[in-house]
Amino acid sequence: PRILMVVNRDSFFLSHRLPLARGARDAGMEVVVAAGDSGSARAIEDEGFEFVSLPVARGILNPLSEARTVTFLLRLYRRLQPALIHHSTVQPVIYGSIAARFGSDAAVVNTVSGLGYAFTSAHQTAKALRPLLRWLWRVALSHPQSRTIFQNPDDRADFIRMGLVHEGATVLIRGSGVDCGAFPPAPEPGGVPVVVLPGRMLWDKGVQEFVEAARILRSAGRIGRFVLVGAPDNGNREAIPVAQLDEWTREGTVEWWGHQSDMAAVLAGATIVVLPSYGEGLPKALLEAASVGRAVVATDVRGCREVVRPGVNGLLVPPRDSAALAQAIERLLTTKDLRARFGAAGRRIAETEFAEPVVVKQTLAVYHDLLAGRYA
Repeated sequence: PRILMVVNRDSFFLSHRLPLARGARDAGMEVVVAAGDSGSARAIEDEGFEFVSLPVARGILNPLSEARTVTFLLRLYRRLQPALIHHSTVQPVIYGSIAARFGSDAAVVNTVSGLGYAFTSAHQTAKALRPLLRWLWRVALSHPQSRTIFQNPDDRADFIRMGLVHEGATVLIRGSGVDCGAFPPAPEPGGVPVVVLPGRMLWDKGVQEFVEAARILRSAGRIGRFVLVGAPDNGNREAIPVAQLDEWTREGTVEWWGHQSDMAAVLAGATIVVLPSYGEGLPKALLEAASVGRAVVATDVRGCREVVRPGVNGLLVPPRDSAALAQAIERLLTTKDLRARFGAAGRRIAETEFAEPVVVKQTLAVYHDLLAGRYA
């Protein structure tokens, strides 16, 4: 059977869907990938998958470009006639599901990691869009031959409560998995402690709070390097301007290392990993940190609390609270045995619950059931 995977960007496919695509191919399926082309198309083709460049605009809803995306997908589904279509990220899920209704008799899998910007933002534009988006979600997730995969129970509960999806059409699969072989346990480095925040440079990743926590700890005389690792995400409304990142670096409060291709080495060089996010689907950065055996500090929000068990493999703090964040970082910086205990527990959790083969197996089971018509 032909499987079509549709995601917003080629880079997202490589970081979050490649193991699943390989698993599907190993199970005898033909896999085609449709994604926005940001320069990684060749890498996908080198993996042996057909790649289709998807016209998908980022940013504020633009009816013309959205209509173009739906029309493109409609034609693509009619041309390829896949047996199953797997949509990931907000726009492919909504527009792809609508296109699948009219352009294909394929089974549909939608992976949802949150309601999206319109429901998390306090901006008036975002609030005004909510009724329309609620209706779009409802239409998208009511496809008769479909399953919606949620990455955390909070998102699943919200969607069911709001009447956006029927409970019987939902599946909980926590995250995209972590390659425990590529992120092996590493001994803690000596020397000056390094506190790392890995992620895209967005306000809602809690970057501001991390910078403020670094200031608090520095003014209290705590020695350490506070490092931001990740690229700016210019198409995102929450993007932190590069000028701001440069200014923090000049101040000496934090170091911004930008995008790093070898994250296993970055995490191995960290003493503690921190993610003060306002909300996640299921953060891969925390899975990778756990796999490397690092103690973590994260916020007590959806997604993060799936990975971090307080007092077992890390600490949870309230979101948007720099003082609490500083306190948790200090507690870990001053207790090496606690860091070691948390790190070892994190590695065990990564291997048993979040390893890629576990997640791929769970997702392929959904594929097989839909393809066998068991959900018909």
